[in-house]
Amino acid sequence: MLFARLHGSTCSCRTSWTLPQVLSTLATRTRKPTHRGRFTIAAKHHITIAEVYESELVDIEKAIAHYEQAADYYKGEESNSSANKCLLKVGHYSAQLEQYQKAIEIYEQVAMSTMDNPLLKYNAKEYFFKASLCHFIVDELNAKLAIEKYEEMFPAFTDSRELKLLKKLLEAHEEQNSEAFTEAVKEFDSISRLDQWLTTMLLRIKKTIQGDAGDLK
Repeated sequence: MLFARLHGSTCSCRTSWTLPQVLSTLATRTRKPTHRGRFTIAAKHHITIAEVYESELVDIEKAIAHYEQAADYYKGEESNSSANKCLLKVGHYSAQLEQYQKAIEIYEQVAMSTMDNPLLKYNAKEYFFKASLCHFIVDELNAKLAIEKYEEMFPAFTDSRELKLLKKLLEAHEEQNSEAFTEAVKEFDSISRLDQWLTTMLLRIKKTIQGDAGDLK
């Protein structure tokens, strides 16, 4: 368990520390390194705290706050790759909490920071895809406009399987055709397995189709 690992590394001199005490100790450590300009160390402590809130305490709002702080510290050290990893966590959980505009801004930001990087640019299509799904949940027209913008910004997105799926979903949604929506999802899933986040977002979109049963089967 994460708590056991934290207990061992953070408080090895005592055997009766509680999880709140461990978190308090780590929170103190996030402050001290910043005073010495060691932002990377503070960022790592914030990530550890965020992981505790994710897996042990299941307080996603607090996990988001610590991932955001870690991202800020990494940016201060120009560790953009590490900052983006933290931001993607924030985007992931923000969308789950139905904070779609925040998630959209994060996915767009990370996509734009990676699309010009030869080693990372192929990840940009995933982030534009996720931003598009968040738009779609809010409003179908917003999704169409966003997709057009993403194609202009990142031409490689045009030929992606993700964009082809989005266009099929938009068409099915416009026609209020839940069967066509499900078939498009199944076809995509047969090649690229959907994870829990994508499944959740797609279900939220599908439920806006009148008379839908609320599943992807």
